[in-house]
Amino acid sequence: MQRFRRTLAATALALTAVLGVGSFAAADTQSPVTGPPPGAAAWRADTVLGVPLPDPAGAGPAEVAAFFERLPLDQRRALAVRHPLVVGNLDGAPPALRYLANGLALAEERRHELARAADPGLPGRDREAARARAERYAALAGRQILAFDPRGRGQVAEVYGDLTAARRTAVVVPGSDVDLMTFDRAGDPYGTPAGMARALRGATGGQVAVVAWAGYTTPVGVGLDAATEGLARAGAARLDRLVAGLAPLTGPVAVFCHSYGSVVCGHTGAGPERISDLVVLGSPGTGLARAAELRIPVWAVQRNAEDWIGRVPFVRVAGLGHGTDPTDPAFGARPLPSGGSHGHTGYFAPGSESLAAAAAVALRPMPGTAGTAEARDAA
Repeated sequence: MQRFRRTLAATALALTAVLGVGSFAAADTQSPVTGPPPGAAAWRADTVLGVPLPDPAGAGPAEVAAFFERLPLDQRRALAVRHPLVVGNLDGAPPALRYLANGLALAEERRHELARAADPGLPGRDREAARARAERYAALAGRQILAFDPRGRGQVAEVYGDLTAARRTAVVVPGSDVDLMTFDRAGDPYGTPAGMARALRGATGGQVAVVAWAGYTTPVGVGLDAATEGLARAGAARLDRLVAGLAPLTGPVAVFCHSYGSVVCGHTGAGPERISDLVVLGSPGTGLARAAELRIPVWAVQRNAEDWIGRVPFVRVAGLGHGTDPTDPAFGARPLPSGGSHGHTGYFAPGSESLAAAAAVALRPMPGTAGTAEARDAA
């Protein structure tokens, strides 16, 4: 009993650390954003084409892809114009069409927020928040936005590179305190999903297309959300749809999971046909006892000495904590070095061994392919 109490007390200490990229601020319990994006009802009611449109709540990425393959380009574009938030978030739709749709959705949401910012009937703090959102939407204009959902704290995914032409494709899954507003921050260039994606693509010499995916509701601050798996499970379902839509176009993707993002990745149901490699960095645990449970190669970047995540208890008691330390040899992940990295958000810093190792995994030849780019090109 005494040993159990000690373990429970150690688990409770996890609540004093932020399992992500945030600060030691007070926690704010989150409700995950789920279901189809706004506009789904109008999409379902659209009969202009004379055929049913794939239900965004139930149609799988393969069904969505087959639907758009049958449509001529002008009809695809017309759907994107009429239903930008739906088309922009349909996994399986052509990426270029999603970029177009999300550009339109961002412009519309910016107009909406500018109107709110100018509304004298709103409290000052609401007008200021509206101005900040409008500025964020403007900053995302003209970029390859693969997903955009303004609900809640906002979600976004951006592609760096060409998904159809790149040698390989990778996805970055971030940890706590990441949303539409914190997706890309100048003050933390390699600790945000956008910064991680840019660094990873650069380290591969531009050979890998990278998706910076802030596509799930992350924990905020200190609290139960960060120490439990509820948000991770909801996020994993969204991640699985993303890779199901990407894999037929790009082949299996390499997924890089930072901090609480590794809990999300630990709950993925995608197999080797969709995910080629899974890399965890600054991980508080994955919710798994052994890496073999995922049925895909799992890699763990060894923590640097400055990463506070090492002080989080690697236990799981009464639903608290995320279990085995992925860097523990008993977990069975393949180790990667972290030399030259600093702190919890420094693993993608240029010049670090961890970034070089991540790039090597992202470029790793798939089974059955040539061992080098030169051999592949000569084949």
